[in-house]
Amino acid sequence: MTNRFDPEGTSVTIDLAALPHDFLWGTATAAYQIEGAVDEDGRTPSIWDTFSHTPGKVANDDNGDVACDHYHRWREDIALMRRLGANAYRLSIAWPRVVPGGDGPVNPKGLAFYDRLIDALLEAGITPSVTLYHWDLPQVLQDRGGWPERATAEHFAAYASVVAERLGDRVTHWATLNEPSCSAWIGHLEGKMAPGLTDLTSAVRASYHLLLGHGLAVRAIRAAAPNARIGIVNNLSTVHPATDRPEDLAAARRHDGHVNRWWLDPVHGRGFPADMREVYGVDLPERSGDAETIAAPLDWLGLNYYFPAYVEDDPTGPAPHARSVRRPDVPRTGMDWEIDANGIESLLLRLTDDYGARKLYVTENGSAFPDVVRPDGTIDDPQRQDYLVQHLAACASAARKGAPLAGYFAWSLLDNFEWAYGYDKRFGLVHVDYTTQTRTIKGTGHRYADIVRAHRAGGRRAA
Repeated sequence: MTNRFDPEGTSVTIDLAALPHDFLWGTATAAYQIEGAVDEDGRTPSIWDTFSHTPGKVANDDNGDVACDHYHRWREDIALMRRLGANAYRLSIAWPRVVPGGDGPVNPKGLAFYDRLIDALLEAGITPSVTLYHWDLPQVLQDRGGWPERATAEHFAAYASVVAERLGDRVTHWATLNEPSCSAWIGHLEGKMAPGLTDLTSAVRASYHLLLGHGLAVRAIRAAAPNARIGIVNNLSTVHPATDRPEDLAAARRHDGHVNRWWLDPVHGRGFPADMREVYGVDLPERSGDAETIAAPLDWLGLNYYFPAYVEDDPTGPAPHARSVRRPDVPRTGMDWEIDANGIESLLLRLTDDYGARKLYVTENGSAFPDVVRPDGTIDDPQRQDYLVQHLAACASAARKGAPLAGYFAWSLLDNFEWAYGYDKRFGLVHVDYTTQTRTIKGTGHRYADIVRAHRAGGRRAA
């Protein structure tokens, strides 16, 4: 029996029968974006504490000191997940909360917080999916050189071992890194994210040690938690030349290398792309055995997808010498990101066909639009709902065509601190009033719950 979900007010259809019966319907967050409590129970500053408290770095000079106060309100947030029908939750562990010195002594209170959270999730029937690094490097390690230094990768593996030893008896779903390209390129090359550097050599060295840290962490997690299922989360984009000029075709190839291949090839045993090594012109800090470590076997791949890229040649600009082009008259989110649901299908199939993925998760996908709170307190957000339905339909289409898609995590459970954009951009299925910390499920949250229910009902009928 074919089970389809036809959302009201749109011609888009989600082929829910294409998704496996045990599909994970999740939501996602990140520690610095929601937890707050930045100086409680032994937590030390991260690079994002430092960056957000540097005037002019974040819109409105916002910071994550309080954020969604999830550190104190996590029980309420788990209740919201249940109301959404979610059976999975992707969270990140705050490194400076668990190992405040970056390396060395472990903070018992920090681990205890995640202990309680994991237990409560399981009790609620929600599978925890733990990400070990979502950009909050302890500032003490940045002061010692940060990701451009090999020691940081080694410290990351030690921290991963600590967390896996503590939680590995209950957590089986692990991700090492979230979007390492943002950490390296936006944080070290563009300077728009922590730690705010603009140096190509530092960025390339950081990219190398992030992936080395990933490989070392895979080894550490498997040693501490033999039942672990481990992956890495990359944000990828479909890349298109702005014109058919040879220069723009070459620029598109370079941009694809920069945002996609540089991060996918090494973990699949292909090494760092030779063409991009030439583009960057920076010697990698390679040692014997590193390539094998970086290519440690994985159980799954995570895809974060938001928008496509259209680029033109930019020979005098920074590496990779490709400039994004803003196309007129195409739909965009409140982030001014182009909307193209076909991109998520294309990338899922690329990971399947070109990289042989055995299991895939969409670990983030979502959209920011301005919210309007009605007089009765409800929030209707039709543009965000359309975005959700379009992208879920594309995911189901990819699954029908053979992509081994096992779950979808909506970004985000809550409106939150949206990095350099501060609190103005709202991605949440749940609206947060930052003054009162009141949570309100938006129209998109209710739509998501409807889709989840429809899938589960179809699964029962199919059985």
